[in-house]
Amino acid sequence: MLIRPPGFRGVAFTTAAAGDMLSGDREVVSGALGIRSEWASLRQVHGADVLTATKPGRAGPGDGLVTGAPGLPLAVMTADCAGVVLETESAVGVAHAGWRGVVAGVVAATARRLEGLGRRPGPVLRAAIGPLIGPCCFEVGPEVAVLFRDRHVKSTGGMTTVDLATAIREQVPHAEWWSVEACTRCEEDWFSFRADRTKHRLAALGWIP
Repeated sequence: MLIRPPGFRGVAFTTAAAGDMLSGDREVVSGALGIRSEWASLRQVHGADVLTATKPGRAGPGDGLVTGAPGLPLAVMTADCAGVVLETESAVGVAHAGWRGVVAGVVAATARRLEGLGRRPGPVLRAAIGPLIGPCCFEVGPEVAVLFRDRHVKSTGGMTTVDLATAIREQVPHAEWWSVEACTRCEEDWFSFRADRTKHRLAALGWIP
């Protein structure tokens, strides 16, 4: 139901078994994690705007959210896009990283905002990527492929795909990275908009215990 990356202070990713994180299934997840059931979140717009959260609820339109407030869970919702969680020594941030957000630099922008927060401002130490559509399935047209570097683009059997996870890691190269090794499109246990146009969403959660 939940994935907890080892070595992180407060990070979790949900699976489809945890239910739709846009609905009332959050209470069970919060109870299992020992966090409050009211999360801070965003009206996700596939860009690179980053907001600071000081209380639960929607912080506004954007795709990056950071806080230095202990006990406040941050969440982004995904169903093929990547949910990314970043930790400094005393602050946490989350980013919703689809291809548009990655091209716009949303993960790097979240890291920059995060590094000025907390009791002890400092660099991003750890970063985790949740389940996302993999290069096996993320087929794109030439107008999208040209926006990525050559090492992010693969051509196999007449299909052009993009490796979003690699592009994401390169936006914060100094961090220690961990990834959920899964493709939401072709593997079970996830929600995938590309697979079936689902309205259900997974959550990437970050908090300061």
